[in-house]
This record gives sequence, C-alpha cells and structure tokens, in this order.
Amino acid sequence: MSSLKIKDLRVSIEEKPILKGLSLEIKQGEIHAIMGPNGSGKSTMAYALAGHPKYEVEGGEVWMDDINLLELDPSERARMGLFLAFQYPTAIPGISMANFLRTAVNSVRGGNGNSMPIVEFRKLLTEKMELLKMDKSFARRYLNEGFSGGEKKRAEILQMALLEPKFAILDETDSGLDIDALRVVSEGVNALTGPERGFLIITHYQRILNYIKPDFVHVMYDGRIIESGGSDLAHRLEEEGYDNLLKEKA
Repeated sequence: MSSLKIKDLRVSIEEKPILKGLSLEIKQGEIHAIMGPNGSGKSTMAYALAGHPKYEVEGGEVWMDDINLLELDPSERARMGLFLAFQYPTAIPGISMANFLRTAVNSVRGGNGNSMPIVEFRKLLTEKMELLKMDKSFARRYLNEGFSGGEKKRAEILQMALLEPKFAILDETDSGLDIDALRVVSEGVNALTGPERGFLIITHYQRILNYIKPDFVHVMYDGRIIESGGSDLAHRLEEEGYDNLLKEKA
C-alpha cells in the first residue's frame, strides 16, 4: 500500500514564507480533508505538491513509494500517481475534451511513447462517463469553454477517473458550486473512492463533507496543521468558526 508522506514542508512565494513546517501522511484508501481560513496555505500546499514553479520549496520532503517527489518535475509526479484538481480550471478553445483527455492519458498512463489505441481509449472514456453519469456529448465540447462552474469541476473529476491516480488533491472543488452541482460532483468523487486511491480535499466549508465523508479532518493555519480529528471536527468548525480554535492554540 502506498502512502503520501509530507515531512516538515516549507514553501515560499516571492520570498514570502507560506508553509512553515507542514507534516501529513495520507494512505491509499483514506480521505483527508484540510480546512482553514483564507491565507492559511491550503492552495499553496496543493500547488507545491504538484510542482508549480511559482512555489519555492525551502525545505522538507514529500515521499511516495520511497521516492521524494520534490526531486521530480510535474509530469513525473503525475506519472507516479499524483493528481491535482484545480480550483479554477483553464478554458482552451479549439481543443475538445476527448482530445485533451486522450493526450493526458497517453502522457500519464502510457509513458515511454506507448500511446493507447484510439478504440481502447474511446471504450475507456465511455466507461468512465457512464460511471460518472455524464452525457456522451460532454466529451465533444471544447475544454471548459462556456462551461458552468459545476461542468468545469465535473471535467476535472472525469480526468481523474481516466488517469486513475494513487493520490488525488481536490483544491476547493466546492468553490462556486450551487447545491445541485455540489451533489453531482461529490457523487463523482464517491464513485472513484476505494482502497487504491487516497484523497486530500481542500475546502473552507463543511458542506462538501456532508456528501464526501472524510476519515480525517485537519485544520491549517499560518502554514501548519494545528488540529486534527474526525468528521466531528468539521461540524464543530461549521458551528463555531475558526476563532475559538485559534484562541485555544494561541
């Protein structure tokens, strides 16, 4: 069983420290949620793990299968089994969802120039869209062009379903979604949970955790995890906010 181990991770942006010694371990089959107020470092953590060049790693380690991911470029991290669902997915006019997804699958799952035959890919795409209860016409649309917030997030979940990562980071997937879109996206995530995949769900609010049940909930503040617990911790934060907890930890 694989695990994603983050040890004393320190990250800065334009010489400003954001993560200040973050440690966390996620095992396959586990669902972790990270909550915290704005500016606590949640999205910085996600982008640093994925290898975004804007985020300067000042120290620490991130291990998966005895390999330090920080020594790999973003594409190699993806091939290792790490996936990031963006908070604000980019629209690319002229590129169909199907073509984009096939390119992604060939890059991450194929590797070494071994492209998946188009017939095999179409079968796989159909299977995953049926699993996620998505209309086949979705794959013919241009990538995120004219998509609603919910459709953009569903496109991210479809990509995850095709890439089949070991560990998936969802960066505020609930951001900008109405209650119906949130339920649809959550159902897609739940369809992909299982012993072969670990999840890290980044959110401000407890509401997505009504649909996706976490095994562990962590609170991040000032670049560190200051509290961990079960789903009851999320309910407490929903009722009381962060102020009481921050006062306790002061």
